[in-house]
Amino acid sequence: MDLEKLMSKLEKKHPGEQEYLQAVREVLETLEDVVADNPQFESAGIIERIIEPDRILTFKVSWVDDNGKVNVNLGYRVQFNNAIGPYKGGLRFHPSVNLSILKFLGFEQIFKNSLTTLPMGGGKGGSDFDAKGKSDAEIMRFCQAFMLELWHLIGPDTDVPAGDIGVGGKEIGYLYGAYKKLAREHTGVLTGKGLNWGGSLIRPEATGFGTVYFAKEMLATKGETFEGKKVAISGFGNVAWGAAKKVTEFGGKVITLSGPDGYVYDPEGISGEKIDYMLELRASNQDIVAPYAIEFPEAEFHKGKHPWEVKCDVALPCATQNELNKEDAQNLVKNNCMCVAEGANMPSTPEAVEIIQENKILFGPGKAVNAGGVSTSGLEMSQNSMKLNWPAKEVDEKLHSIMINIHEACVKYGTEDNGYINYVKGANVAGFLKVANAMMDQGII
Repeated sequence: MDLEKLMSKLEKKHPGEQEYLQAVREVLETLEDVVADNPQFESAGIIERIIEPDRILTFKVSWVDDNGKVNVNLGYRVQFNNAIGPYKGGLRFHPSVNLSILKFLGFEQIFKNSLTTLPMGGGKGGSDFDAKGKSDAEIMRFCQAFMLELWHLIGPDTDVPAGDIGVGGKEIGYLYGAYKKLAREHTGVLTGKGLNWGGSLIRPEATGFGTVYFAKEMLATKGETFEGKKVAISGFGNVAWGAAKKVTEFGGKVITLSGPDGYVYDPEGISGEKIDYMLELRASNQDIVAPYAIEFPEAEFHKGKHPWEVKCDVALPCATQNELNKEDAQNLVKNNCMCVAEGANMPSTPEAVEIIQENKILFGPGKAVNAGGVSTSGLEMSQNSMKLNWPAKEVDEKLHSIMINIHEACVKYGTEDNGYINYVKGANVAGFLKVANAMMDQGII
């Protein structure tokens, strides 16, 4: 595999899609040895086939706001690869959404879903809709208009969307209500549903829980635990919320949260009612964390800055892509951070990852670390298929077991000769092999 030749061809074919191209390069850089050892992959064009989506669906979403004004947004669904199961991946509603971001997320989802060992392919979707300042009625009308275009493209055995940034329980409810009306069936076509109508217990917390379960295994390779550790978290949505709950449960102290407006540093620790307050912040639809420092005056708000300048033992970036840059990584090294585990999708820039790994800090990539969310979505699909609900403890135990297995796969394929575990390589190789072999079995389609 000639990586540079392949990337050059891809860049000409998809100019300007920086996030997508970044994600593809990051994966392919770690697969050169695997492809060289398996010439059948090259003869079958596995790499060329896996980096292109099966199909991309783009549609107009017209909706009317509370003032009677007609608004038009763009909607997308990227169905990337279904070699091991139906397309599975979230819907993101945010002004930053474009095709490059959704292709990067869908590509990552292939390997993330493969790592869970559950039968799920990779996909992603969303819209450039901005919920900030919108009423519930406006959000409902947008979701209904969005589903009017999407419903005939998805199904419980075809494509199963979930939530992501900007799509929580409320939005999933509106989307599912519209789907049920249009399709005239009550099936597990969306995950993240309400508990009263097919949802799974601990789904909102699952990505954050899984992040901490994975980080716990990473720390254990150094004989460490979360007990007494200072933990910096970015974001303040469901992932950060779940991570803060589980870190506190494991005896760690969460000291930061962040939003687009800056970060909050709370030296007393973010626990109890402070974690609960995160839900109030998210529910406000304002996308800011500054009010935290007003509600809890012992905290400091740092406008326009990243939390990675704060001295911490463990860093959990749980916000969005490319939020942790080269300077942030240098700060983490300087402050003797021992572990970085990505709760978000590709939140660290390539330069940041390079610095972290060069300094032999434990580094867990998002496709492995944050797989707890889609794992629990897969468990929700199983419960829907069997028409039953498992208790929270059982779901949590299954999630914990999945995250331990993912960690073991990363260690198996990522341990270097000097003993350092390259989790990026381990996750990519483990995820790729399952999908590639399935594609080989199914022929050129």
